[in-house]
Amino acid sequence: MSSAAAHPEPPELVIEAGRAEAQYWRDLFRYRELFYFLAWRDVLVRYKQTVIGVLWAVLRPFLTMVVFVFVFGKIAKLPTDGVPYPVMVFAAMLPWQLFATSLSEGSNSLITNSNLISKVYFPRLIVPASAVIVSFVDFAISCALLGLLMLFYQVWPGWHLLTLPLFILLALVASTGAGLWLAALNVEYRDFRYVVPFIVQFGLYISPVGFSSAIVPEKWRLLYSLNPMVGVIDGFRWAISGGVSPLYLPGLWISLGVMTLLLVSGVWYFRKMERTFADVI
Repeated sequence: MSSAAAHPEPPELVIEAGRAEAQYWRDLFRYRELFYFLAWRDVLVRYKQTVIGVLWAVLRPFLTMVVFVFVFGKIAKLPTDGVPYPVMVFAAMLPWQLFATSLSEGSNSLITNSNLISKVYFPRLIVPASAVIVSFVDFAISCALLGLLMLFYQVWPGWHLLTLPLFILLALVASTGAGLWLAALNVEYRDFRYVVPFIVQFGLYISPVGFSSAIVPEKWRLLYSLNPMVGVIDGFRWAISGGVSPLYLPGLWISLGVMTLLLVSGVWYFRKMERTFADVI
């Protein structure tokens, strides 16, 4: 008997990027430790060797708030819906900053981790998902300053504050859906990395951050709510103001529908392009 017959070669093992959907989603759970590692690594890198450390997370929304208070509050004298203007603006800056940072980090995450993606198999969805954690850390730090502003201006949220986690979750859903689209497109077309900062900057001024969405004419409110962050920002203000700042429910439902569409289509497109990431990147 030949040695080849005595010792048959093991069957060839082919690793693919989650061809079977059920297996793919099980892999997401199996690789949860990788998710924790990538998230923790990104947090450490973000704050390592910074001069003022976590204060960067507070300074950016705070300085933007100061500019908006001066331009829209002092010069334009826009209405505030019964909420002190600094509180109104900062309450909008937090979900917007959460969305913008998540979008930026998520869209560049595949390129940043190109060495890892090209060498080993794991569900690539873990990479943009873990990038969102960094933005959430910034958000949590900035919430402390919002609490101080609310104490200073004596804004008491009451039971409405219990709904705040819902609007935080909606901001993460919106940023994840858009981030998955941009992350996949960024691998295929590298010039998309120049598009993301423009989207973030443009979105800041068309979202109701420096003003109340109530100033938008009634006939345009539903159309304006196609911006998914309109419902999130309005809901955030409503939650921290104790219901003083109005919540436009039809607009919230439209924003929720747009977020759901973004997330579902983002996962679909990301999964469609995922098999090519290791070759293209």
